[in-house]
Amino acid sequence: MDINSAPLEEAGVADIQAALLTGRATAEQLVAEFLRRIDRIDRSGPALNAMVTLNPHAQQRAEQLDASFRATNRPVGPLHGVPMVIKDCLETTDMPTTFGSEIFADYWASADATVVAKLHEAGAIILGKTTLPDWATSWFSYSSVSGTTRNPYDLRRDPGGSSSGTGAAIAAGYATVGLGTDCGGSIRLPSSFCNLVGVRSTPGIISRKGCNPLVGAQDTIGPMARSVQDAALVFTVLAGYDPDDPLTYAYSVARAPRSYLTGLTPDALRGSRIGVLRSAFGSDDDAGTAPVNQVITAALAELTAGGATLIEVTIDDLSGWISRTSMYTIRSRYDIDRFLETRPNAPMTSVEEIIRSGRYHKKLDLLEALAAGPSDPRQDLSYHAAYQARAEFTQLVVNQMATHSLDALVYPTCQVPPPTHEETDSGVWNTLNFPTNTVISSQTWMPAITVPAGLTDAGLPVGLEILARPYDEPTMFRIAYGFEQITGHRVSPDSTQPN
Repeated sequence: MDINSAPLEEAGVADIQAALLTGRATAEQLVAEFLRRIDRIDRSGPALNAMVTLNPHAQQRAEQLDASFRATNRPVGPLHGVPMVIKDCLETTDMPTTFGSEIFADYWASADATVVAKLHEAGAIILGKTTLPDWATSWFSYSSVSGTTRNPYDLRRDPGGSSSGTGAAIAAGYATVGLGTDCGGSIRLPSSFCNLVGVRSTPGIISRKGCNPLVGAQDTIGPMARSVQDAALVFTVLAGYDPDDPLTYAYSVARAPRSYLTGLTPDALRGSRIGVLRSAFGSDDDAGTAPVNQVITAALAELTAGGATLIEVTIDDLSGWISRTSMYTIRSRYDIDRFLETRPNAPMTSVEEIIRSGRYHKKLDLLEALAAGPSDPRQDLSYHAAYQARAEFTQLVVNQMATHSLDALVYPTCQVPPPTHEETDSGVWNTLNFPTNTVISSQTWMPAITVPAGLTDAGLPVGLEILARPYDEPTMFRIAYGFEQITGHRVSPDSTQPN
């Protein structure tokens, strides 16, 4: 099925809705076509293994939306009839929520996550839930429920974590757009590795109610899409204050626009001042990082061609700042335990119990490290030191931007291309040594977006990360859209094309 002369699997939200509202397609037809595609690619053929659960009510939901449109001639909302997939750590009442853990394979939530409720209200159709490592504790796709997920651009490689399944699924055209979660980079890393746009907000712009925490104060939820426009539209639907999530006080602080689409103009780069954070680049002499540097160097030239002024910026001891502000091993155990204690039907109620059971993927070194953390970080001096260092790190980065009158900073989303499963299996890379730059945004609590920057000579996707000031998501979207409009680096993976 083609939508506006484009294959369905590459169609954007506007294309989908134009087809629905003009009668060239029905939501029921779209759902059926996407489900056939998932069956052909996820379960057989390339066997990406990106889906945990398919929604048994998706067709019924499509029929209801079609009936509503026939009766009123109006869409239900801004995502009317748009097929989506969501990460399986977002609680749903119509499907189980596993959190990537075999222990929770039969866990059913008593209420939908706030973001899920907002998608329903906006008219979206959730086709199913996607893979992730147990409790979102890895840069890679290891899961006790689903095993490993494959990257559609190279089936020998990992799609990145922890929103592994959403990254692979949207890249492969299982749905129009998807949701992931991002604590340290779990939206942006798989988006970079799967040639997608991935968005991390300032914490609290989008409610986290109904999502398992990792580091409560820096957890976020956001869209993963094939275009900046689609990401901004879904972001607009999700953003807002939620009395069930006190961190969403940030939404009112942000003075958020009614729509994050308003700044998306084709010449958005003209007159912008962008800092190139050289401290976040790997070495040109390193065989692992050189291919990424080559792609990003070309992307910087494209920024300049689009009218941006680039300024070289360095942050001394960047790796030290990242180390000093990391809170996983001193905070995550506490936050996950508090979350589980509020779920009366949870089969286990603590990280310690999960580790003691042995029922988790044994490649999850970070999950094991969490269990050794303090039961109450508030009584641990290292937690307070990390918290203070985070404030100083943010101050340092924002002051760099102010000193040079910058709108944003840019750098490679990750210093290396997607790793092979052989590399991750053998321990060449693990969660604690992987050179992802996504932690810069996460540990300064600043918003960031990754956009496709091009492919390496080996055909592997590389992402350009754009970092904005806290609460300045409009500038982040504006620059990302301007870059996307002059480059068009999004291409379909060969592995998902018909033979």
